Amino acid sequence: MTARSSTADSESSSPAVSALPEGSWRAMNRVGRWIGTTIGRVFFRVRVHGRDQLPRRGPVVLVANHSSLIDGPLLFGLVRRQCVFLIKHEMFRGPMGWALRRMGQLPVRRGEADRVPLLASVRALRAGGLVAVFPEGTRGSGDVSGAHNGAAWLARSSDALVLPVACRGTRRPAESGRRFRPRVDVLFGEAFTVPSGRGRAALHEATARVQGELAELVRELDRRLLAESGSPGGDKGENT
Repeated sequence: MTARSSTADSESSSPAVSALPEGSWRAMNRVGRWIGTTIGRVFFRVRVHGRDQLPRRGPVVLVANHSSLIDGPLLFGLVRRQCVFLIKHEMFRGPMGWALRRMGQLPVRRGEADRVPLLASVRALRAGGLVAVFPEGTRGSGDVSGAHNGAAWLARSSDALVLPVACRGTRRPAESGRRFRPRVDVLFGEAFTVPSGRGRAALHEATARVQGELAELVRELDRRLLAESGSPGGDKGENT
């Protein structure tokens, strides 16, 4: 299913303008996105493919593969609308925790049935917002070999579209030293809906769909990069 279309051209015209968790500040959300954009421009050479696939309004659950700590800030800067990220609760300590909460980010306890951030995310989605989730639950190779139920549950509970995003290049290769401005490629996929049936079996089916779509998008990005490495042409993407 294709993404919902919209003619909205600015964040101010989107209903997501107020779709942030309680206690967050819209100005701080913008600051956080500016920080993410700056990190991407200064420390990496980021190329973005298919960003026009991102719906400009309406509820969206963004799902991305996860191979480096920098994935979150980079994506935060690339998503050109207010967004809420589910982040491991260990990051919410001291001044960093204060800033993350004011930016509208939500702490989640991995491996626990933590409904508080999920319900807050549903409220944001029902207000027309965008919530970003790393369905693998933790950093790894980024191949999406597994997925938790959270992203599918959010999409089913809010009637939101699911937008897969693949990211390659943020993970330092094994046994390599520090890299100077490594190239990072980000590919936005096509938004889709998950099965809406009730019950645990339907939730597992929806989770399998999320995992499958995201894993296939990662493989598609890998194929593009492999083809490009042997060709002088190819899709160079959109530089940030």
